[in-house]
Amino acid sequence: MKKQLLLATAVAGLMTFGGAAWAQNVAIVNGKAVPKARLDSLAQQIARTGRPVTPEMQGQLREEVITREVFMQEAEKLGLSASEDFKVQMELARQTILIRELFADFQKKNPVTDADLKAEYDKFAAANGGKEYKARHILVNKEDEAKAIIASLKKGGKFEDIAKKSSKDPGSGANGGDLDWANPSSYVAEFAEAMTKLGKGQMTDAPVKTQFGYHIIRVDDIRTAQLPAFEELKPQIAQQMQQQKLAAFQQGLREKAKIE
Repeated sequence: MKKQLLLATAVAGLMTFGGAAWAQNVAIVNGKAVPKARLDSLAQQIARTGRPVTPEMQGQLREEVITREVFMQEAEKLGLSASEDFKVQMELARQTILIRELFADFQKKNPVTDADLKAEYDKFAAANGGKEYKARHILVNKEDEAKAIIASLKKGGKFEDIAKKSSKDPGSGANGGDLDWANPSSYVAEFAEAMTKLGKGQMTDAPVKTQFGYHIIRVDDIRTAQLPAFEELKPQIAQQMQQQKLAAFQQGLREKAKIE
């Protein structure tokens, strides 16, 4: 009776130990355990990309880590892990992973706050708020040519037709000089200054010189700037600010490094 009790206890202990071991491993391949941590790590990598790890995908990942173990064992058997090429590639992979972790650690410790995002949005709104202009222009290389076009327009020439025929601006010329709705800050200073002096339906009386040549400008309409709401732009602003912070961190490390 005592022997039977001891045997039962031993069997129960083995079953408990075996269950714990299997819980820690995905499988045993050729006598070598494949730890569950590998599957979890692979699932985390996929989750970081924004893809959900479904139960079906868990099964696929299990097959993936088992297949990798089979291939790894064969490569080890052939002695490939001892080659210089493998060692160099491993070092590069180690560097890549460490650098990725460094950047992730920095971003975790230096998050972009809601206050940062709102301040950046306010700067954007200040630079792009106010009035928007729906303008047309004709761009030519010489002042005399621009003056001649202005004279022709004053005599009844059609702005759109002359723009299509004479404008050197490849973007708007084919569309009759149409620049669509834009904030004055979108243009070079001389162009913006001349345009904002015009009322709806007015045209410049003299050619406007910029670095691109000579412009004849007409304002077709004016409206209050229609800016996207803060919540709409918030994800884009957050991404941009995170990238800027990370770039500054990288540049700072580079500048502090002693390079000989």
